[in-house]
Amino acid sequence: MSEAFLLSRILLKFDPESQERLGDLSAVAFTPDGSLWVGSDELLTLERLSVIEPYVYGNHQPFEIGELIELSNHEEEIDIEGMDYSEGYLWFTGSHSTKRSQPKGKNPEKDIRRLARVKSEANRYLLARIPIQDGVPVKASPDPLNGDRPLTAAFLEKTESGNILIDALKKDVHFGSIIAAQLPSKENGLDIEGLAVRGSKIFMGFRGPVLRGWSVIIELEVEESAPGTLTLKEIGPEGRLYKKHFLDLNGLGIREICLDGDDLIILAGPTLDLDGGMKMFRLTRVFERPGDTIIAQDETELKVLFELPFKLGTDRAEGLALVPCLGHPNSLLVVYDSPDPARLVNNDSVFGDVFRL
Repeated sequence: MSEAFLLSRILLKFDPESQERLGDLSAVAFTPDGSLWVGSDELLTLERLSVIEPYVYGNHQPFEIGELIELSNHEEEIDIEGMDYSEGYLWFTGSHSTKRSQPKGKNPEKDIRRLARVKSEANRYLLARIPIQDGVPVKASPDPLNGDRPLTAAFLEKTESGNILIDALKKDVHFGSIIAAQLPSKENGLDIEGLAVRGSKIFMGFRGPVLRGWSVIIELEVEESAPGTLTLKEIGPEGRLYKKHFLDLNGLGIREICLDGDDLIILAGPTLDLDGGMKMFRLTRVFERPGDTIIAQDETELKVLFELPFKLGTDRAEGLALVPCLGHPNSLLVVYDSPDPARLVNNDSVFGDVFRL
């Protein structure tokens, strides 16, 4: 494993009235017009930044997701944890997780009761795509590759359990008991934090569960079943709606993924809500796997690339995207939740890191 080589930093400048975004960036993606998009796990918006000078992105503009697709409600967060761009669409996913109430530190008896409360929020069960036209998210736009069929905003079909993916996973031998137990995120419950898309093919990385040290990526393929609604195609063994790929990531959960050609770059970190080392991995030839797989580390299929610098209590890496930098066509941009104070500039800007891949 080589050491992480920091090539550069990128400064993200937000509207001064949007300071809350600086501390909880959880997803990042680029679109061909040069825009940089970020998602927050606390908001109901997509955030666009554009280049204002080399390695500085600003002209911040938020877009309300509820104006583009139907949300279950307009109060609860989506908990956006993954984002990617493919063939005219900006894709994003919620965590699909339950959450446990946190103590507030004011009344011990109430805090003890709060720790017993686990709740599910419908907006978290969102996997969606939004067309991007001239740098702006829209409900529909012309498809440059197929003039007879427009690009349309859509989301995975919703159900009482959340969506059709959760309905399928409830019957799964690995996921079913965990979903039934309503284990919260960050307690080895189901928690999606990685998203990579190419065309109709989707990879989703799970922070949890980690099963006896093995982390999980599921592979999906979607198609539009009705205007604005996506369904899952049968792609797995015995007509299943997904494939499962179990990975040896040294016991870490998946915090984000991105495609580099036909390989997946994987950002992995602790499953539980604690500080710990985070590593980058490369999983090769992800489009060549016909069924479920279990993959140990080696030098050909799955290997460690480098370990991220570790800081106690800050710089929790969450967002990941490829970006050209200093002559390297594919470098890795990393953005952080709970950024170290040294990353913050003038209370409205924050630095992301660009590592050599």
